[in-house]
Amino acid sequence: MRHNPMPALRALNAKFIHNFVTNDVKAHSAIIHERFVCIMPDGRLMGRKEYLDYWATGFDPDVIIYWDYRDEQISIFGNTALVRSVTKYVRIRDGQEVTGMTAYTDTYFLDGGLWTCVQAQMTPLQPAYYPPDDTIVRRYLRGEMVAEAA
Repeated sequence: MRHNPMPALRALNAKFIHNFVTNDVKAHSAIIHERFVCIMPDGRLMGRKEYLDYWATGFDPDVIIYWDYRDEQISIFGNTALVRSVTKYVRIRDGQEVTGMTAYTDTYFLDGGLWTCVQAQMTPLQPAYYPPDDTIVRRYLRGEMVAEAA
Protein backbone atom coordinates (compact mmCIF):
# COMPACT_ATOMS: atom_id res chain seq x y z
CA MET A 1 0.00 0.00 0.00
CA ARG A 2 1.32 3.47 -0.92
CA HIS A 3 1.86 6.17 1.64
CA ASN A 4 -0.68 9.02 1.45
CA PRO A 5 1.27 12.32 1.22
CA MET A 6 -1.81 14.54 1.77
CA PRO A 7 -1.46 14.87 5.58
CA ALA A 8 2.22 15.79 5.23
CA LEU A 9 1.45 18.42 2.59
CA ARG A 10 -1.42 19.87 4.66
CA ALA A 11 0.96 20.07 7.63
CA LEU A 12 3.59 21.78 5.47
CA ASN A 13 1.04 24.33 4.29
CA ALA A 14 0.03 25.04 7.89
CA LYS A 15 3.71 25.36 8.84
CA PHE A 16 4.37 27.66 5.87
CA ILE A 17 1.60 30.02 7.01
CA HIS A 18 2.53 29.78 10.69
CA ASN A 19 6.16 30.53 9.86
CA PHE A 20 5.02 33.72 8.11
CA VAL A 21 2.77 34.88 10.94
CA THR A 22 5.52 34.24 13.50
CA ASN A 23 8.39 35.55 11.28
CA ASP A 24 10.16 32.21 11.85
CA VAL A 25 12.97 32.33 9.29
CA LYS A 26 14.83 29.27 10.63
CA ALA A 27 11.78 26.98 10.45
CA HIS A 28 10.84 28.40 7.07
CA SER A 29 14.31 27.96 5.63
CA ALA A 30 14.04 24.24 6.45
CA ILE A 31 10.96 23.74 4.24
CA ILE A 32 11.98 25.74 1.18
CA HIS A 33 14.34 24.36 -1.45
CA GLU A 34 17.82 25.82 -1.94
CA ARG A 35 16.70 26.99 -5.44
CA PHE A 36 13.39 28.43 -4.17
CA VAL A 37 11.85 31.45 -5.94
CA CYS A 38 8.75 33.49 -5.15
CA ILE A 39 6.58 35.41 -7.58
CA MET A 40 5.17 38.28 -5.54
CA PRO A 41 1.65 39.72 -6.09
CA ASP A 42 3.13 42.61 -8.09
CA GLY A 43 4.94 40.17 -10.41
CA ARG A 44 8.41 40.69 -8.92
CA LEU A 45 10.59 37.58 -8.77
CA MET A 46 12.29 37.10 -5.40
CA GLY A 47 15.12 34.63 -4.83
CA ARG A 48 15.57 32.54 -1.69
CA LYS A 49 17.88 34.91 0.23
CA GLU A 50 15.82 38.05 -0.47
CA TYR A 51 12.66 36.11 0.35
CA LEU A 52 13.99 34.91 3.72
CA ASP A 53 15.20 38.45 4.52
CA TYR A 54 11.64 39.66 3.82
CA TRP A 55 10.22 36.77 5.86
CA ALA A 56 12.00 37.98 9.01
CA THR A 57 9.75 41.06 9.27
CA GLY A 58 6.98 40.41 6.73
CA PHE A 59 4.25 39.97 9.32
CA ASP A 60 3.58 42.80 11.78
CA PRO A 61 0.64 41.97 14.10
CA ASP A 62 0.01 45.69 14.67
CA VAL A 63 -0.48 46.16 10.93
CA ILE A 64 -1.99 42.79 9.92
CA ILE A 65 -4.64 42.46 12.58
CA TYR A 66 -6.45 39.47 11.02
CA TRP A 67 -5.11 36.63 8.86
CA ASP A 68 -6.55 33.33 7.76
CA TYR A 69 -6.03 30.76 5.09
CA ARG A 70 -8.87 28.95 3.40
CA ASP A 71 -10.01 26.90 0.42
CA GLU A 72 -6.97 24.61 0.60
CA GLN A 73 -6.54 22.44 -2.50
CA ILE A 74 -3.70 19.95 -2.96
CA SER A 75 -2.86 18.16 -6.21
CA ILE A 76 -0.09 15.58 -6.53
CA PHE A 77 1.68 14.71 -9.77
CA GLY A 78 4.28 12.05 -8.99
CA ASN A 79 7.06 13.80 -7.07
CA THR A 80 5.51 17.27 -7.52
CA ALA A 81 2.64 18.75 -5.53
CA LEU A 82 0.68 21.98 -5.96
CA VAL A 83 -0.66 23.40 -2.72
CA ARG A 84 -3.23 26.10 -3.46
CA SER A 85 -5.04 28.21 -0.95
CA VAL A 86 -6.28 31.73 -0.27
CA THR A 87 -5.26 34.06 2.51
CA LYS A 88 -7.57 36.73 3.88
CA TYR A 89 -6.09 39.73 5.65
CA VAL A 90 -7.26 42.81 7.46
CA ARG A 91 -4.50 45.44 7.53
CA ILE A 92 -4.35 48.85 9.07
CA ARG A 93 -3.39 51.31 6.32
CA ASP A 94 -3.46 55.05 6.98
CA GLY A 95 -5.52 54.42 10.11
CA GLN A 96 -8.20 52.48 8.20
CA GLU A 97 -8.92 48.75 8.05
CA VAL A 98 -8.35 47.32 4.56
CA THR A 99 -9.51 43.79 3.76
CA GLY A 100 -8.30 41.65 0.89
CA MET A 101 -7.52 38.14 -0.23
CA THR A 102 -4.59 36.63 -2.07
CA ALA A 103 -4.52 33.25 -3.79
CA TYR A 104 -1.27 31.36 -3.65
CA THR A 105 0.19 28.27 -5.23
CA ASP A 106 3.19 26.65 -3.59
CA THR A 107 4.99 24.05 -5.68
CA TYR A 108 6.60 21.25 -3.69
CA PHE A 109 9.12 18.70 -4.91
CA LEU A 110 9.67 15.32 -3.27
CA ASP A 111 13.37 14.50 -3.02
CA GLY A 112 14.79 11.77 -0.82
CA GLY A 113 11.45 11.36 0.95
CA LEU A 114 11.25 15.06 1.89
CA TRP A 115 8.84 17.62 0.39
CA THR A 116 10.37 21.08 -0.07
CA CYS A 117 8.81 24.15 -1.62
CA VAL A 118 10.56 25.20 -4.84
CA GLN A 119 8.26 28.05 -5.85
CA ALA A 120 5.51 30.20 -4.39
CA GLN A 121 3.27 32.45 -6.45
CA MET A 122 0.71 34.92 -5.09
CA THR A 123 -2.14 36.63 -6.92
CA PRO A 124 -4.51 39.26 -5.45
CA LEU A 125 -8.20 38.29 -5.76
CA GLN A 126 -11.14 40.45 -6.67
CA PRO A 127 -14.09 40.23 -4.21
CA ALA A 128 -16.19 38.25 -6.71
CA TYR A 129 -13.70 35.37 -6.31
CA TYR A 130 -13.34 35.35 -2.51
CA PRO A 131 -13.93 31.85 -1.12
CA PRO A 132 -16.51 31.68 1.70
CA ASP A 133 -15.71 31.63 5.41
CA ASP A 134 -16.78 27.98 5.72
CA THR A 135 -13.55 27.03 3.89
CA ILE A 136 -11.27 28.58 6.58
CA VAL A 137 -8.55 26.21 7.76
CA ARG A 138 -6.82 28.40 10.35
CA ARG A 139 -7.24 31.96 11.73
CA TYR A 140 -4.88 34.41 13.41
CA LEU A 141 -5.77 37.55 15.34
CA ARG A 142 -2.84 39.93 15.79
CA GLY A 143 -0.43 37.07 15.14
CA GLU A 144 -2.04 34.58 17.55
CA MET A 145 -3.79 31.47 16.27
CA VAL A 146 -7.43 31.59 17.37
CA ALA A 147 -9.10 28.71 15.54
CA GLU A 148 -8.25 25.67 13.55
CA ALA A 149 -10.76 23.59 11.64
CA ALA A 150 -11.18 19.97 12.70
